[in-house]
Amino acid sequence: MPRELIPLHVNDISALARNIRSAYADREKQPSHLEVLNILAKGAGYKNFQHLRSGAKKPVKEEKHPVIDRASVERVARCFDKDGVLTRFPSKRSDQISVLWVLWSRLPARTKLTEAEVNALMKAWHSFGDHALLRREICDAGLVSRTRDGRVYIRMELPMPPLAQAIARQIADK
Repeated sequence: MPRELIPLHVNDISALARNIRSAYADREKQPSHLEVLNILAKGAGYKNFQHLRSGAKKPVKEEKHPVIDRASVERVARCFDKDGVLTRFPSKRSDQISVLWVLWSRLPARTKLTEAEVNALMKAWHSFGDHALLRREICDAGLVSRTRDGRVYIRMELPMPPLAQAIARQIADK
């Protein structure tokens, strides 16, 4: 179980120190972990640790802007020509996944496609002659689902990773 971080703000550190000292003064053995938490909470003006915990403000997750590796963007973008056609499938797996995200972004959303339609799209989007590889890889990556018999394909609606977004923008700006 992950440790819950609970902030403790004390207006008077001297009063907290006196409270801790008096709590330890009449003990023969060391207090348990929970007893120490209760001593600290009482010294800060709470009834007990549970009272402190219930009143603690939950930290708001900061919306972090991910750092985009420009070298990765450039490396993957070089796999596409000036018209956005994939000229080669990269050997590095992370680059392959980024390429698949770019192809995924070109698929129509919430539309059922036949295998022949997916093949036609993949053929138009690459020039190295292996549309079946791209079709299988995009399905294996979980970006497109297909029925067990392989007749119907549908794009999975997922948030596109920031790196893949940057690559798609780079390709569009060529």
